Order: sequence, then structure tokens, then C-alpha cells
Amino acid sequence: MKPETLNFFDKVYQVVLLIPFGKVTSYGAIANYLGSSKSARMVGYAMNNSHQKNVPAHRVVNRKGLLTGKHHFDGSNLMQQILESEGIVVVDNQIQNFEKVFWDPSKALKPLKENP
Repeated sequence: MKPETLNFFDKVYQVVLLIPFGKVTSYGAIANYLGSSKSARMVGYAMNNSHQKNVPAHRVVNRKGLLTGKHHFDGSNLMQQILESEGIVVVDNQIQNFEKVFWDPSKALKPLKENP
């Protein structure tokens, strides 16, 4: 991978580590926060690459609350089981009350680069 890709992945991991217990965010919300609104797929690639990094990748889902990354977890329902252990209700791979458990890094965190 290119160094800038790895740097982007590290930034993604830093954001994912800040997602509160019992909350989820989307690939696109992370990309938007990082100033790369068209890079949601790259955020997904970062999540696929995160399993040895102690990053709570289970808290990142698609913009509709679907567990689109679940096949990257060991076990058929591991992603869902971890989310449910945090109090998140999942039915048919869809997070219920998605708006209630959604965490938007652009609203919760300071901007990456503050103007002087």
C-alpha cells in the first residue's frame, strides 16, 4: 500500500477508537469527518485491515445501518453479537433505532484542522 493510504487508515482508526460504547457510525461519516467525503469505501478497506489492531470495527456500518462488513468477522454473527452485547438491537443485519445510536464524528469531535 502507498504511504498516504496507510496514513489515511491510521486516521480512520483514531476516529473509530473514539466511537462510544453502544454507538455506531458509518463509513461515510468517518470519511466526511476526515475531509474525504468520497472515500467511504477506503474507510471500509481500513476496517477490513483493522482486525489485528484492537479497533472496534463492529461499530462502523453503512449509511443505512446495515452490517455490510459482517463477513469480515470470524463467525457468522460475531459482529451482530458484539453490537448486541453493547445494547444495540439488530434485526436481519439492520440496526434498529439507527438514528438513536448513530454517532457523528463531525458533530462530536473538534475539526481536524482548526483555523488560527
